[in-house]
Parts: sequence; structure tokens; C-alpha cells
Amino acid sequence: MNVNQSAPPVPPFGQPQPVYLGHHQSSYGGQPGPTTAPTSYGTYNGPVPGYQQTPPPGVSRAPPSSGAPPASTAQGPCGQTAYGQFGQGDVQNGPSSTVQMQRLPGYQPFGSAILAPVVSQPAVLQPYGPPPTSAQVTAQLAGMQISGTVAPASPPSGLGYGPPTSLASASGSFPNSGLYGSYPQGQAPPLGQAQGHPGTQPPQRSVPLQASSFTPPASGGPRMPSMTGPPLPGQSFGGPPVSQPNHVSSLAPQALPPGTQMTGPPGPPLPPMHSSQQPGYQLQQNGSFGPTRGPQSNYGSPYPGAATFGSQPGPPQPLPPKRLDPDAIPSPIQVIEDDRNNRGSEPFVTGVRGQVPPLVTTNFLVKDQGNASPRYIRCTSYNIPCTSDMAKQAQVPLAAVIKPLARLPPEEASPYVVDHGESGPLRCNRCKAYMCPFMQFVEGGRRFQCCFCSCINDVPPQYFQHLDHTGKRVDAYDRPELSLGSYEFLATVDYCKNNKFPSPPAFIFMIDVSYNAIRSGLVRLLCEELKSLLDFLPREGGAEESAIRVGFVTYNKVLHFYNVKSSLAQPQMMVVSDVGDMFVPLLDGFLVNVNESQAVITSLLDQIPEMFADTRETETVFAPVIQAGMEALKAAECAGKLFLFHTSLPIAEAPGKLKNRDDRKLINTDKEKTLFQPQTGAYQTLAKECVAQGCCVDLFLFPNQYVDVATLSVVPQLTGGSVYKYACFQVENDQERFLSDLRRDVQKVVGFDAVMRVRTSTGIRAVDFFGAFYMNNTTDVELAGLDGDKTVTVEFKHDDRLNEENGALMQCALLYTSCAGQRRLRIHNLALNCCTQLADLYRNCETDTLINYMAKFAYRGVLSSPVKTVRDTLITQCAQILACYRKNCASPSSAGQLILPECMKLLPVYLNCVLKSDVLQPGAEVTTDDRAYVRQLVTSMDVAETNVFFYPRLLPLTKSPIENTTEPPAVRASEERLSNGDIYLLENGLNLFLWVGASVQQGVVQSLFGVSSFSQITSGLSVLPVLDNLLSKKVQGLIDSLRAQRSRYMKLIVVKQEDKLETLFKHFLVEDKSLSGGASYVDFLCHMHKEIRQLLS
Repeated sequence: MNVNQSAPPVPPFGQPQPVYLGHHQSSYGGQPGPTTAPTSYGTYNGPVPGYQQTPPPGVSRAPPSSGAPPASTAQGPCGQTAYGQFGQGDVQNGPSSTVQMQRLPGYQPFGSAILAPVVSQPAVLQPYGPPPTSAQVTAQLAGMQISGTVAPASPPSGLGYGPPTSLASASGSFPNSGLYGSYPQGQAPPLGQAQGHPGTQPPQRSVPLQASSFTPPASGGPRMPSMTGPPLPGQSFGGPPVSQPNHVSSLAPQALPPGTQMTGPPGPPLPPMHSSQQPGYQLQQNGSFGPTRGPQSNYGSPYPGAATFGSQPGPPQPLPPKRLDPDAIPSPIQVIEDDRNNRGSEPFVTGVRGQVPPLVTTNFLVKDQGNASPRYIRCTSYNIPCTSDMAKQAQVPLAAVIKPLARLPPEEASPYVVDHGESGPLRCNRCKAYMCPFMQFVEGGRRFQCCFCSCINDVPPQYFQHLDHTGKRVDAYDRPELSLGSYEFLATVDYCKNNKFPSPPAFIFMIDVSYNAIRSGLVRLLCEELKSLLDFLPREGGAEESAIRVGFVTYNKVLHFYNVKSSLAQPQMMVVSDVGDMFVPLLDGFLVNVNESQAVITSLLDQIPEMFADTRETETVFAPVIQAGMEALKAAECAGKLFLFHTSLPIAEAPGKLKNRDDRKLINTDKEKTLFQPQTGAYQTLAKECVAQGCCVDLFLFPNQYVDVATLSVVPQLTGGSVYKYACFQVENDQERFLSDLRRDVQKVVGFDAVMRVRTSTGIRAVDFFGAFYMNNTTDVELAGLDGDKTVTVEFKHDDRLNEENGALMQCALLYTSCAGQRRLRIHNLALNCCTQLADLYRNCETDTLINYMAKFAYRGVLSSPVKTVRDTLITQCAQILACYRKNCASPSSAGQLILPECMKLLPVYLNCVLKSDVLQPGAEVTTDDRAYVRQLVTSMDVAETNVFFYPRLLPLTKSPIENTTEPPAVRASEERLSNGDIYLLENGLNLFLWVGASVQQGVVQSLFGVSSFSQITSGLSVLPVLDNLLSKKVQGLIDSLRAQRSRYMKLIVVKQEDKLETLFKHFLVEDKSLSGGASYVDFLCHMHKEIRQLLS
């Protein structure tokens, strides 16, 4: 759709749109046209209208919908699309205009301390200097042809460039639309200046139409016939400018695209040039968005013959209405870039209470000086309301995303381990909180007051130390628990099951040897890999070898246990065919030390593929396999992990038998929630038993069709395990991804048999938990296993009034067994500020963490509510958060302005990405299993993972010099940013796409793919050839570094422009409208504004 054309009247929000062909439009002067009613707000989330647009010259473009929802893999031979197997792609950085972008006079420079928005408050404005002289104006207008005389110099910045008072104002209400008029589709509310920390101002791309006769750019293809008529709302007649309050949303003069001709009386001149702009980026306004853009070069008027969406049939054509300029709305890329530049160079020192950390996308070092590192805990807000009434008014969820065993970069030290001997760690007698830097020592150091419950406790004689003149213990900096935010205690025997220290954990590999697994080559590949992988089991500190023991089981309809005792010459197999009453047929020789039994294990792994090579057994069991593993750990009296490799729906007669219940007809009905719920309660019961034993389950799935991920993932989910899915597994295509995931999964450090509790100071308490764990009561999070990638998200509510002076404290305590069998307590402490002013809450929020929480809240909601209800709840909550800010914190301004808090200006774009995700809005080719898989995956993701998952990174590979090996700056995830002469890499933490434009230079194709032309590149290629040239090495290096940053291996998929795989790739261009009906960023922002105005009215 031409971005500058208006839409005709459309059905209400959320309903399908008809196919538009030629359509009469209402006139622009405010009187309705002969055939149509006033246009209503554009359809939100309806299916894409069925128009076809011819691409402008130089840019081949498919219809603007952003593509199919992820089918997670290219279509496999089995006809099923698998999540998490795609590659990546790329987008053009907008049609480049040769005219330099300007900053409007009167905008605040970045970093000024003014809090209020620059909205109708001339006293606050800070012009960049005097108005330009006519010589400057002439210089600025080079490249444009303007007939007529040069306009007078611009008025002072306190004046607006507004239209005559007789015209409708540009601030959002249009004639015939009532007090809060709705916007025609694609038409924007003007946006006001954000508050908080004023930031850089983006250039304006839009063109105020000062004359009633307009000729489109010469370079944009066939011209629209010029048309005379009444001016648009916001358009000015000739004559002296009329004074009006200086709303940021008022029309301001902006640069025109080169080649634009204007006839008639020109408007005021352009503001002074501002040259501090980075090449390749548009500067971004701080949450405030200005006027709109006119036609751009290369994106000209509709082509003859194309359906002119919403325009009158045949000449003369009217001018398009105002549309929100995508460059004038908050850009995630700009916000990320600004944070890197401002906060990436200095270490983040945690000594000060309530500091908001740098964004997750910024590389920074942490110095622990009393509060836990943001790598362990991130909060939705670092300044929480003092009262529950204030919290209810703001609607900002108070939550923390906790990653207790997070891996740290090599430059940061792991938490110190403190050993208090037999007495164990010092705790408060009443609330059982552990000693931490916030405890207050009194009476000369003989007693301490608990910072959580205020109880006064005695200090044991062996822990006594004198206080200095400030009341601090003189040994405070020698003791981690008195000076650091994160540390570990060695636990005493009182913290162990049955009051005895645990044995080292065990790993049991349980391999499906049914027909599918053998035929695909999976079993042979896995056995070959395990021979070497078992040498790399996790070990403690500098231990010579791992303390973990291993065991092996194979299964189809029956189970085969193997005795691999070191004294045996050959392994022995024992078969259990009574799967209804599972038992372990051997104890001695089942779990062994790898080094001692190396020869027997190697022999077994050689024999398994041969033993089952001729199998015809297609049926499998599933629950009895987990039961067997758990019973083996119970018999060995240790915790551990089961690695299950499974291929098909377990339909064999046994406990946990499942049937195929996949039914796409349930989508968008009240019964849709059943697709996410387990088929049977048997797996919850089994999971509960596993947790009690400390048996964690990691599941590797290799389905060729529906396997009911929603049910099979219940045990991994409740035991703290992981699920990996490789749909239509083929050794040649998926070997690297599977082996990489397996190696990482086996080698990563895990805490076993863990219990986590979050304590808070008086006034708030933990009320809700999200993640992969089991809860038997309201306070203890039980995890059979917990690794460094998993998070637990905790929501807090008020139970009393908080105090600004004392702030609020939280302490996360995790009791777990290490890989060496040592019982430990890991403690993380964090102090937050409390506020009585809403502005302080909004100034200290963290949008990435907020989105992480909201996604998890929604993804849990689909288990019990219709998906539409869940989506509406999210939209309402977001509107309430922003309306509360507008009402209580923003300066008074026109209702037509959308004003966003500085810290939350990306909330709409990110929330729209969550709403368009496969779980909440699936496309036609997203399978039920894909949705269940993604749902459980997101549940325990950390903030960095949800950030890139919902808003993928799009990196242009051919825009920077080849010698430059640093990561290229990202561009926004929109098709408009793709240039067909470039190559782009897109990643979302699960998938990598390499998008190749059709006009890429031959030399680039040769250097990267080793073929001579674009047509010879294999679409869907998953491995780039290793070539000896700079570009090839640079791209390979970048791909390797991206994979190293993520917890799962991202399989590469090469996508050629105009290829069938491009639909899949475009699904990840999240700022565009999606094929499944998801709104574009611009449309969603307009919808959010409408919702906010309804709440305020």
C-alpha cells in the first residue's frame, strides 16, 4: 500500500477488511464527500486487504504485509514447518533522501534537565540559535525547486507555523469526528515531547504542504495529476503566519525530497541545519513524534493500473492525508544506540539504591558494591510507589526477573563462597532472611536489626566484631555477606534432605530407537557424539574429572537398560516390557563413572545403532521412560538429569498414552485454550514425583508430525528442564544445530534439587511466579534442576505502606546441590527506592523487563482464557499505564498529542510485537506444536532473550567497509529498510536469516557464495561456503559471534529476494503489518493513542 494514501472507511477494530479497489474518498476540507461517511480508525489486526501494489522502480517489493508468521523452519519434506529452524534476512534503511534532516527550533538538546515536555510552554523552549538568514535558507533549499519568492525569515521559536485559525488544527481532531475524532487508517496523531530525560531530536521527514498545488518528485515514477482544492487540515494558505501555541505536534517546516516542486506562496523557511547526525541513521525524538511526511523520492504515487487503495478512480487524484512518519516515532534502534553510547563505557557500580541499569543490549561491566548485578536481577521499576492505591492508579506491574545462576563475563568474578563452618549462615530468627549488607548492627555490634522484618537478633560470639564511628562493622569489607549484593554460603547438613549430605548427581541418556529415529540417522549421530561428549561433563572449579555418573536406556514400546560396569568385557542389556508397572532391573552397573567404564560405554554406543538397524517398531511410550529414569535416581539416592531423545506421539498402550487432538478449527474460539493445556493429568503427577526426587528432564524432540508438545513439555517445564525441537530432522541439514545444542546442554553448569525463596521488606510481598518450576505452597519455588539460562519472574504487591526514606528490599535465596554434590545457598540482594510522586515511578522504569513480564503473563493467560481476551487485557493495561502518565505527569497539552514517558517510549512497539507473536496471533502455517513450544520457551527466558525474540535484530552486512570487522549498526525491522542492493542478517535468538537483495553486486555474491550471479545462489542454503576473502571471513565471524551470544544454536537460512522463503523472513519484520492480521507499528501507535484518549475522556 502506498504509505501516503488514506484509507476508505473500514470496519471496526479487529474485523476483516474488504478488498479495496477504486474507492471514493471524502473531501479534505472537512465536508464529507458525496459517497462516504467520515473515515474511521484503520482496522487493527484484521487480515491484510487484498490489494496488490506495483513496486516503485529500483525497489522490488512484495505486498507490504510483513510475511507469514514463523513456521520456524522452511517447509520440510514432511509438510510441517518447524519453529526455530529458520535463517535470517534484511531490510532497506528507508528511501534515502539527499536533503539533510533538520532539527526543529525549540527542541531541547539531549541531557537537559527539563522534565516537562515542550508542549505549549514557550518559557521552556531552548532555540538552537537565531532564525536563519535568507542566505542560509537559500543554501538549505539547494536541490529543491520552489517557484515564487523566498519567504520571510522564520518566526521566533515560541511561535507556531500554524494554519489560519479557520482551519482544523493539526492536533488530531478532524471536522465531523466529534471531540475525540478517530483517524483514517495510517493517519497519525501528532505526538508530543516525551518527559523524563530529554533526548536527541530526530530529523523530520515530512513535508508540510504549503501550497494547494503540488507536484510529486520527478524521481518517483509516474506523477499524480496535480489537483487544486481546499487545503488539508494543517495546510496553510498564503499570507502571513498566524500565531498559535507552540505544540510540538503543530506542523513545522521540514525538508522536501529533492526534485519536489512547490508552486504558490511558499511557507516559512526551514530551521537551521543540524549536522550532528550519524550516517545511516535518523536521529530519534524522545518519545515525541512530529508531523508527517509527504511523498518521498523512490516511493512515488500509485502506478497506473495498480489498484489505488482508497483514491478516486481516475484523475484527478486528491492529495494524500497526513500520515505518521515512521522516522518520527520512537525507534528501538536509536534508543539502543543512545544507551550504548551513553552507558557502555563506564562500569555499572551497584552501590547506590534504586539505580536503573543500562539496557540489556548494552555491553557493560558490573562492580558489585552491595546490590545484586542486573545480570542476576532486573526489575520493571527501580522506584516503586509507596502505596497500593498509587500502584493501582499507574498499573505498572511491579516485578523482578531473577536469573539466580546467570553466567558472568570473564572480567567479572563469580560470587564468593562463604563457609561459616558447622554453625552455618547467620539468619534473622523471625523471618529467616540471611545476613546481608542492609542489616543494621546495634549495641556496639552485639546485636543486629533485620532489614526485612525489623526483628532484633543476637550476634553469635564467633561472629562478633566491633563497629566503627559510622556504625559499620570494622570487618565489613572483608566479609562478602556484609559488602556485596551476591554471594554463596556453604550449607550445613541441616539444609540437606534426610539430614545427610547429597551424593553427586547423575545423567541418564534415554534414546528412542523406534523406526523414525533409526531411519533419520538420529540414533547413529547421537551415539557417535556421546563417545566424545562424555569427557566434557560439568565439573567443579579445578577438579580433574567430573563427579557426575552416567547411565543409558533405549526404548520404543519397551525399555532396555544397560549394565556398563567397568569390570564387564561387554555391556549387558535388560528389557522391561511391563511398562504399566515400571521398575529398574539393575542397580549396580547402571550408573557409572565415565573414566572407569570408558571402554564398556564406547562398546555400547557402537552397538546400539547396529542392534536396532532393522527395527520395524513405530510405536513409542513416553511417561514410563521418565518414570524409569526417576526410579533409577531414587534407587541411587541422588539427584540428576534425564536427557530424552524422542520422535513421535506416544500412542503405545502405556501410562501417559496420548491421542492426536490437533484441531486448527479451535483457533479463535473459546476452546482454543485447550490446545495449550496437557491432554491428561498423568504428566503433572509424574512431574511432582520428579521434583521430589530432584530429577530434571531435558527433552529433545524430532517430530515429523504432531507430537503434542503442550503435553510432552509438562515434565520438563515443571522440573526446571528445557525442550528442544527439530521438526523434520535431517542429519545433513540439522546435525550442526542439534549437536551444538546437545553439547551446550550437557556441559552447562546446573544446580540440582533446588528451592528458591524471595523475601521482601515490610510493605510488599511476592505474590506470583512465572517460569519453569513447581510450587507446592505459596512461597517456595522448587526446581529439580536450574541452569544459568533460566529465569524465575516474580510479581510483587503491596501489603502495607512503604516509606520513601527506607526504600524496599528483596532477597532471593537459592538452596541447591552443585555438580560436585556440594549443598550451597546463593543469595542475591537488591534495594529499590520508593516514591510518592508518579513521575518518579515513570522515570525509573525498564521497558525491556516490563515486556518480559507482560509476555509471560499473557502466555500463561492463554491456558485459561480465550486468546482475544488475553490480547485485549494487554492493550488495556498498556493504555492505562500511558494514560495515567499523561494525566498525572505530563504538562497540559492538546488531546491530539500522544505523549509517552521517556523510559517507556518503546512500550507500544514492543507490546505490538508480543501481540503479533505466534502464540497470540498465529498465521496459517504455524502449527499447534510450534505455538506450545514457543509458549513454554518464553516462560523462562531472560530479558535479553525476550528483547531480541520479540524485536529481532536486522544487520546490514554490505553498508560498512569490508575492513571494518565490528558488528554493523542495526536497522529497524521493517521491509521499508531493505535495499535490494544489499545483504542483511536477521536474528531473533532462535533463527538466523541471510537476506540477499536481487541487485547485489556480482563481486559480493562471488565473495560470499562462491557463485557468479544472484540466480545461482541456492535458496534455503544453511551453510555458507568458507572462502578466503575479507567479506566471507567477516560474515562468518559475525554469524559465529551472534551464535555465541545466544543460549541456543541459531540455524542459518539464506533467503533470496522475491523467493518463496521470503514470506517466512518477512514475518520477523515486526514493524510492518503481518499476514496473520497483526497491526503495523504506526497503526498500533494510532490505536494506542485512541485508547488513551478514550480513557482520559
